Amino acid sequence: MITAILLIIVAYLLGSVSSAIIVCRLMGLPDPRTQGSNNPGATNVMRIGGKKPAAITLLGDSLKGLIPMLVGHALGVGPGVLAGIGLAAFIGHLYPVFFGFRGGKGVATALGVQFGLYWPIGLCVAAVWLFVAKVLKISSLSGLISMALAPGFVWLFWPEKPLIGMQLIITGLLIWRHRSNIRNLLSGTEDRIAAKAD
Repeated sequence: MITAILLIIVAYLLGSVSSAIIVCRLMGLPDPRTQGSNNPGATNVMRIGGKKPAAITLLGDSLKGLIPMLVGHALGVGPGVLAGIGLAAFIGHLYPVFFGFRGGKGVATALGVQFGLYWPIGLCVAAVWLFVAKVLKISSLSGLISMALAPGFVWLFWPEKPLIGMQLIITGLLIWRHRSNIRNLLSGTEDRIAAKAD
């Protein structure tokens, strides 16, 4: 029980490390919370600084979900604890204690959790994201569609109630965090994927 609690706390703290803010500070870019969409995530970092800082941000945000899950697997914890770890890392990204509880929207961290849970789940979600992004070129829609399908992939590959519940909560929170994007999608004003020239 103590190990499980510690893993969940550490997962939340790791999730609270904002890759976007740190990368922008280190690379001399504006705070992503004050520029573009004001979202500390990879897509907004791309708008501000281009592909390289965005790629680093994407990797950092993904690792925040991946690493705690891999540690949980290494320690042999059960599905209930894995679900708690994944949810804690995701919530840490959304509401980071180190940055005034003002975090990102969570797609990359959720994807890291899914890869860490079981790589075929992550691969399926990533494939959907890439396909939608390639066809429609709208990052938010790619994230929304891929994460809407994610509970089904968890059910298909690892049908444990705590894990399906974890993904349902992650999907619900992610949709909530994207509510402004959903309004823009409905009005036809949502930005398309386009990198700043390096």
